[in-house]
Amino acid sequence: MLSSPLQLNKKWPLIAVELRESSCLMSKVSNKSEVAELQELTSLCGGLPKVIVEIAGSFAKNTDRWKHTLCTKNKFMLELENNGEFDSLKGLFGWMNSYFRKCPDSLKPCILYLPIFPRNHHIRRRRLVRRWIAEGYSRDSHEESAEMTGEKQFCDLINLSIIQQASALGLGGTRMVFCQVNGFFREYIVSRQMEENLVFELRGSCALTTQRTGRHLVILESWVRDRIVFESIDFSRLRSLTVFGNWKSFFVSESMRLLRVLDLEGASELEYSDLKKIVKLMCRLKFLSLRGCHEICHLPSSIGGLRQLQTLDVRHTSIVTLPVNITKLEKLQYIRAGTTAPANEATTPHHLVPQLSNCCGGHHLVGVVMPPGIGKLTALHTLGVVNVSASGTKAVLEDLKKLTHLHKLGVSGINKNNSNEFFRAISALVHLESLSMRLEDNNQGCLNGIPLPLEGLRSLKMHGLGDQLPNWSGQLTMLAKMDLEIAKLMEDNVSRHSDGATPEGRRKPTRGVIKFLSELPGLCILRLRVDHLQDNQLDVSVITNDLEEDSFKKIKIFEIACSSSSKVSFGEKTMKKLEQLKVDCCSGSSLLGLKHLPELKEVLLKGSSDEALKADLIAVLENHPKQKKPVVKLEELRPDSLGGQGGH
Repeated sequence: MLSSPLQLNKKWPLIAVELRESSCLMSKVSNKSEVAELQELTSLCGGLPKVIVEIAGSFAKNTDRWKHTLCTKNKFMLELENNGEFDSLKGLFGWMNSYFRKCPDSLKPCILYLPIFPRNHHIRRRRLVRRWIAEGYSRDSHEESAEMTGEKQFCDLINLSIIQQASALGLGGTRMVFCQVNGFFREYIVSRQMEENLVFELRGSCALTTQRTGRHLVILESWVRDRIVFESIDFSRLRSLTVFGNWKSFFVSESMRLLRVLDLEGASELEYSDLKKIVKLMCRLKFLSLRGCHEICHLPSSIGGLRQLQTLDVRHTSIVTLPVNITKLEKLQYIRAGTTAPANEATTPHHLVPQLSNCCGGHHLVGVVMPPGIGKLTALHTLGVVNVSASGTKAVLEDLKKLTHLHKLGVSGINKNNSNEFFRAISALVHLESLSMRLEDNNQGCLNGIPLPLEGLRSLKMHGLGDQLPNWSGQLTMLAKMDLEIAKLMEDNVSRHSDGATPEGRRKPTRGVIKFLSELPGLCILRLRVDHLQDNQLDVSVITNDLEEDSFKKIKIFEIACSSSSKVSFGEKTMKKLEQLKVDCCSGSSLLGLKHLPELKEVLLKGSSDEALKADLIAVLENHPKQKKPVVKLEELRPDSLGGQGGH
């Protein structure tokens, strides 16, 4: 039975019980750093109680054994397999060997690829799948695209418990956004890779050696950046380079001409001059990620020479305009661009691009300017975020019409002058499943009266709305995920008399937001960001003729964010399948009616230091009717959270 890697703290008592059998040993595990190291060692056990107990039992018998094992934890699996003290685990290793042998041949390269990411690293699903495609592990077939193949392979690894959901970070959409590799499986894979010389790491103070060679090089943040060691490596067979931490100019080598994947996500100190060298030398790249490299302000025009490029991720850089030569990259399938910036910045380098404030997060999203001719990239599957207004509305919309294979589109700069033309243009995108839109300031009503030409959408994001939604409920029958940012949310759940009248003195909006959302039959995930609530209250229920209706029948994840102190209440017949409630509200807010949510598993507090709210929630949930009580957690910082809506 396997547990999530982030549930390992629950396994810690198993090892602690065994350790307490030896008071001598426990006296040596006295400071926090040693306890933390032992807990890290426990994480390598991947949630397997048998392994945890066996290791703990060995430690309890031999008071010096644990320190030796901690020192050699990079050879954890070899220690378990070759040390006679762990003979009782031989059956487990026999099962592991059989487990991997029985895996489909198409999955084995994907599995051996996983240790590229460090222990306990939160891996974005899209990052992993796009890399598999670039490496040729996920391929097109007569029946399905490489994208679909990669998604299926990802699901297969979940079903095999080799990768697992990274706690609440995985609940970002209709599919898992973040995952982690099971600790025990990872160590097992690493031990097998040593035999095949597939992945090699630079970490700590690596010694000079002639044995460093392989197909995939990973530079960890801990490595001391020793140029002599680096230049001693044979790069002739290298197919991917992944850098965590600081970038150094000497990482670009003349012998890397066969490189297919360059992944610099989150790397720091990358300079434009280095990027020019990369583009010149690595002309066979299929995957290039500069995500989070803030120092990069623009791409070199020579990027047009990367004719094999399939994936370009420049999200959360300082790039605001993509070069014209990008239109030469006819194999491009995936472009992610745009960033976020603090809303209180009066002047930014992006002054040519309209910027829209995020009412709750204190950030605004900045789309990029696309060059004319982007319509030539007919292989595009994912494109965003494009600033329609700044890119020249007529040209960019003519290009959009030609991208008929798009499945995911993100745009900003939608306004009264271009909204009609925009929706006419995207009516040609028959495969579109995900649409993200941000309206320009003072254009909140620009979607009114415009029909939605896409009935197959599964995910819809609309930011910058006023106090109304376009009347699209009958056209969103396939929608599973909705993300709304709205300035005002007026009273929805007004008692309606038989003649349809409303009580005098109370404003009824043209289209009640809560009522609208409740009518979406397939909605599973709802994010609602509100700047102003009427009377600072939100009643999540639907009432007609003084009677509450069953509503939000399929919602499993609900996120509410308010810019002021608010009272959020849940009715007796709403969200009966809700599992996760995420709250981002100001101090003094309250949540009522949690007892009416029978499937609730956890409440995540985001951006709140309100200890009173946390304490109140803990007390309320202790009396929840569910046998296994819901828990209250502070949301962990997303690995790609760079001050706003990171996307994936």
